[in-house]
Amino acid sequence: MGPSPLDPPDAVRPTPGYAALDRDYPPPPPEPDRRRDPIVRHIVLFVLTLVMTTLIGTEHYYGFQSDFSTAPLPPLGWTAYLNGLWYSLAILGILGAHEFGHYLTCRYYGVDASLPYFIPAPLLTGTLGAFIRIRQPIPDKRQLFDIGIAGPIAGFLVAIPVLILGISLSRVVRIPPGVGGLELGEPLLLQLIAGAFWGTVPDGFTLNIHPTAFAGWFGCLATALNLFPVGQLDGGHICYAVLGKRSTMVTYLTIVCLVALSFVSSSWIVWTVLNVAMLFVFGPRHPRTPDEDEPLDTARLCLAVFAVVMFAVCFTPAPIEPMDLVPTGR
Repeated sequence: MGPSPLDPPDAVRPTPGYAALDRDYPPPPPEPDRRRDPIVRHIVLFVLTLVMTTLIGTEHYYGFQSDFSTAPLPPLGWTAYLNGLWYSLAILGILGAHEFGHYLTCRYYGVDASLPYFIPAPLLTGTLGAFIRIRQPIPDKRQLFDIGIAGPIAGFLVAIPVLILGISLSRVVRIPPGVGGLELGEPLLLQLIAGAFWGTVPDGFTLNIHPTAFAGWFGCLATALNLFPVGQLDGGHICYAVLGKRSTMVTYLTIVCLVALSFVSSSWIVWTVLNVAMLFVFGPRHPRTPDEDEPLDTARLCLAVFAVVMFAVCFTPAPIEPMDLVPTGR
């Protein structure tokens, strides 16, 4: 998977009403180059990602049907690929909603941005996520906040029904002896939905999640990753819009937390390294806007609190671990 980074601006464009700017602000940049990327590039990447996620989804469907290799597999055919397609549409729906949340908000404010780029990958999910390119500086904190938070909210709102559908299609099965593989960390949102459908799973049993539920799980993980308040991540934009220059300290604290999480679960190591590298490339301080010291309005502050809630219900301290399910009882 991948986050949805907004390209860091090279300079900050002053907004009308600022007669004089502090000397720390860079000079206004030239008008952005509004050349559009060939749409065929976006289409090809989307189709490749659709095919890859469908194939991976078909594998997940077979794993689900096998009940941890205790049940016979159905024959390979259109039914299997159709179930793989359901997974593909679910995961691409979540990622697409996230990126189009950014894109449409950019269009609303007249900010030059590309269509989403989807990234196929022959991995557990079939994709590394998606991103858009923002080709010009965002002129003020309110626009920065709205563009930054629109993606996580849109993706989150799609991930919820996907999780509900996927958990409803899942089933409780007995844990076979000697079972292996990977175990997914359960974010609070997944736990709440699973509890509503299946209650408390008895000892010796586990919830075998449907591929659609796995797509919802990945949507939760992608939302949490993007909401980390670091640099050019969505959470970094939101944090800067709320706290201004004080957001730099939050960035440092978040990096410390990521390093600590890497000792809790090795699945955090790659994300930690990527964020540290991003800080070295772009610096720890968010690009400034002329209204850095102006507070946000109450409505946006409430949305910032909602972003914290989204992070809390989508976060899991150990996203992927080797399976350690020990069957008990008969």
